[in-house]
Amino acid sequence: MAPETSTQIHNIGYRSYDGPRLGRAYARKSLFSQSLRGAYGLGRSAKSKVLPMILFAVMCVPALIIVAVAIAIPGSTDLPIKYTTYAVTTQVIVYLFLASQAPQSVSRDLRFKTVPLYFSRPIERVDYVVAKYAAMASALFILTATPLLIMWIGSLLAKFDFADQTKGFGQGLVSVLLLSLLFAGLGLVMAALTPRRGFGVAAVIALLLIPYGAVTAVQGVAVATENTGAIEWMGLFSPITLIDGLQTAFLGASSAFPEGYGPSAGVGIAYLLVVLGLIAGSYAALMARYRKAGL
Repeated sequence: MAPETSTQIHNIGYRSYDGPRLGRAYARKSLFSQSLRGAYGLGRSAKSKVLPMILFAVMCVPALIIVAVAIAIPGSTDLPIKYTTYAVTTQVIVYLFLASQAPQSVSRDLRFKTVPLYFSRPIERVDYVVAKYAAMASALFILTATPLLIMWIGSLLAKFDFADQTKGFGQGLVSVLLLSLLFAGLGLVMAALTPRRGFGVAAVIALLLIPYGAVTAVQGVAVATENTGAIEWMGLFSPITLIDGLQTAFLGASSAFPEGYGPSAGVGIAYLLVVLGLIAGSYAALMARYRKAGL
């Protein structure tokens, strides 16, 4: 005969929550804010702040030097470098920032398997992807737009033509906005492929540097063989040359292609379509990645 058993209920002090439910919008905004702050090491350890802050300072110092030179030269009427040229010239800094911060944004969640915890709350896959994408794009925009703001303010202090400088500043902002959206998407896709941060860093750098080196080499060969018509089309195969060609075609920029053979407005349409396609494709790839990672 089985011994008698008794069941007891113990009150250990837990109480139900009767406060307001803030919902998905608040969770999405909080994730965006936390991810954006994290890209610059804010809210993290002092060690985590060193690299992003150094890169931000290195990005801004040339702009300060450009302004100082423009003001110091008597009779100067314009900045020595165009607003649209700055990000292309300092592209290595952008690469390092993205390669260091994109894995920090997504790889840790994959490594420590916290993604399912996010999705167990009132937040869905689209909220996570949108928040992470928007945060990384915003971090890159801050990095690339701040030097342009410094140059614009400096040009006004130097009493250069207001309309001309404002137009150039606006064109530069459009250029770095597209760059930020494109690079953020590509960087997050590569970083989300692996939970290992080191592999993510290497993958992002490879994606940005290898195509650029290959495109530059082929464009150099095209110049040497006088096949200059191919130069503008080759720019479609590298992220930074895509931005260079796009701003050359539509934003009045000076092309960094060999011998200055930038794309015409007609070919620029192809650049625009490829950039928009890559941005949309990056978003779709992240959505597909987190359909599996969220299980």
